[in-house]
Amino acid sequence: MNIHEYQAKALLRSYGAPVSDGRVVLRAEEAKTAAGELDGPLWVVKAQIHAGGRGKGHFKEPEAGDKGGVRLARSVEEAAMEARRMLGRTLVTHQTGPAGKQVNRVYIEDGSDIARELYLALLIDRKTSRVAFVCSTEGGMDIEEVAEKTPEKILSFSVDPASGLSDFHGRRVAFALGLEGAQIKQCVQLVRNLYRLFIEKDVELLEINPLIVTPEGNLKCLDAKMSFDGNALYRHPDIADLRDPTEEDPKELEASKYDLNYIALDGEIGCMVNGAGLAMATMDIIKLYGAEPANFLDVGGGATKEKVTEAFKIITSDPNVKGILVNIFGGIMRCDIIAEGIVEAVKEVGLKVPLVVRLEGTNVEKGKEIIEKSGLNVIAADDLSDAAQKIVKAVKG
Repeated sequence: MNIHEYQAKALLRSYGAPVSDGRVVLRAEEAKTAAGELDGPLWVVKAQIHAGGRGKGHFKEPEAGDKGGVRLARSVEEAAMEARRMLGRTLVTHQTGPAGKQVNRVYIEDGSDIARELYLALLIDRKTSRVAFVCSTEGGMDIEEVAEKTPEKILSFSVDPASGLSDFHGRRVAFALGLEGAQIKQCVQLVRNLYRLFIEKDVELLEINPLIVTPEGNLKCLDAKMSFDGNALYRHPDIADLRDPTEEDPKELEASKYDLNYIALDGEIGCMVNGAGLAMATMDIIKLYGAEPANFLDVGGGATKEKVTEAFKIITSDPNVKGILVNIFGGIMRCDIIAEGIVEAVKEVGLKVPLVVRLEGTNVEKGKEIIEKSGLNVIAADDLSDAAQKIVKAVKG
């Protein structure tokens, strides 16, 4: 689960990390009051969307004087004006795709003088299953380019969970960032605070870009990106309350209500599969035969008829879907349950696109019998390769 920058900074502040004072604005008429509560003389107005690259982004239907999703203002009135100009418009960045995201809130904060821009992040290293630090002296908007062209400028190391975090890790970050004097002590404390936040709140990614050094020699977290382990949210109702449904795909949001693992994609063939590995294999073989999957959807090993019905509804609600492939290998999941769910869903929402069903495993004959007797226009498949070829052929005409 992702959160907005202003929410991430509130968490950072609660853990003792240095951040600028700021106010979130949801309605244009609030902008001047919010800006007036800050000291100035420089204000920064930031569009709040769940995507990076806001500073280099652009708005759809551009207006004269547009400057991307991060703008500087030198008066309360100018800050309020920039906030009003952003709210309700669609911001396009390299992470949103061409559709962009609507700006429903902006964050106005005190501006900061910058002597240096650095990069610092904590994330889960999937290879070692440890928390890893990533840092670079080349912080700022071009960090992706740094990673691509000069990866040697990025230092990464993980923390052994047996021994835990120590001040040594903080000093290692400080030396990698070229800090000196009192800045080293600040960095050690910052690393300690960020690590505690990361562990206590089940964070998956905590990115500070840029981490700046002010002209006075102090560290400050100028921007923050944070995401959390969705499977651990039951332990953190305060974090779950930060969720912004308007930033999520409606289909993915609906799927989460039924504990379905669903991710929307850009293809034309909807997939319903049980098991993440089998789902990935299904997507791969669809691409192998010349088409693109419209989604990743794992109904899980213990799905009920109701869950299967809802999964089918979600797939068919995608206007890009031109065909559906159901690929079930029944182990814990019984094929007859899947078949009953498919029949129920089709009766409820109708079937306007080709449907290929491949069933194998527990109660497979019973499952096939249910579909055959349903009278549905379903294309049966013997194996995964056969299923993929048949749905691609049906979709391609």
